[in-house]
Amino acid sequence: MAPQPAPINRKDLFLRACRGEILPRVPVWLMRQAGRYLPEYREIRAKHAFLEVCKTPQLAVEVSIQPLRRLGVDAVIVFSDILIPAEAMGLQLELGDAGPNLPNPVRSKLDVDRLQMFDPEAETGFLPETIRRIVKSVGPEVPVLGFAGAPWTLACYMVEGKAKEGFATVKSFLYHEPKVFRALLHRTAQATIPYLKAQIAAGATAVQLFDTWCGELNLQDYEDFALPAVQEVIAGLGGSVPMIYYTKASQHLLPAAARSGANVLSVDWRVDLTEIRKTLGPKIALQGNVDPAVLLGPPEKIRDVTLSTISSLSGQGHILNLGHGILQNTPVENAQLFVDTALSALIQRATTVAHVR
Repeated sequence: MAPQPAPINRKDLFLRACRGEILPRVPVWLMRQAGRYLPEYREIRAKHAFLEVCKTPQLAVEVSIQPLRRLGVDAVIVFSDILIPAEAMGLQLELGDAGPNLPNPVRSKLDVDRLQMFDPEAETGFLPETIRRIVKSVGPEVPVLGFAGAPWTLACYMVEGKAKEGFATVKSFLYHEPKVFRALLHRTAQATIPYLKAQIAAGATAVQLFDTWCGELNLQDYEDFALPAVQEVIAGLGGSVPMIYYTKASQHLLPAAARSGANVLSVDWRVDLTEIRKTLGPKIALQGNVDPAVLLGPPEKIRDVTLSTISSLSGQGHILNLGHGILQNTPVENAQLFVDTALSALIQRATTVAHVR
């Protein structure tokens, strides 16, 4: 009888993936894994508003851990929102099921100058406290992830007031007043650095920067505006923990995004992982990139796409994930199938290797 592989330490596995190593199996988690597709999350949200959950450590811990408990994912990402720093910087924030709203957007140099630097433990202390409690609850072998919005994406909301196709107001600001807009990006970057440092000090194994709207930029504008601000944040953290940089609709930007300083580049489903690896090489790890809509499909489709995604990088420097957040109408059993397919395929692979030996 072939020997059984030793239990895998999830945190060690995750860190090895971030370093680009060849893995016994790829770690798996889902962006937006704590959310409305889970009935236990909906039960909490029926009693508590979104921001209340974010700002109440007891509730945020429970919601953050639900996917670990239900699906057996390999990482817990703290439940929060990328616009929490915008509120701490002095902007009124409304967050509900209809999406974010900033009623008093940033539209001038005066507005930029009014934005406040803040003490993350004093103004947003609920977040590092939530991370401390998650770390204590899940133990030393489960990675806990912190996160923030990248400066460009945060600025999109701060200027536009909400998500809007094309972000015309944001781009008009950028083109008419590039120096002021760079000042806005610099200010958000400088606020983000201590915000992420507080999460790391609280016990985050790694942190992720979400640049959801960078794909709205052409390459030149990305390199002139968004990328330097991301580099500023990552340099400011000093490499204390791995940094994951998520970009969406960004195929035209990926070689530039790889210069961000991030350890891991998280990409959406529009790009081929094998081709990205050929283009970028093995020095930067990759995360992703199953289309979230695949989890609305039949079981055989979910299994096929999951296995194909795993095999595309041969288990080297790869964190399996979706290409964007899980859709709220995803059946829980389909999310479970995604995770279970990954784990069972990797267990079979490990068993086969052990048997050959």
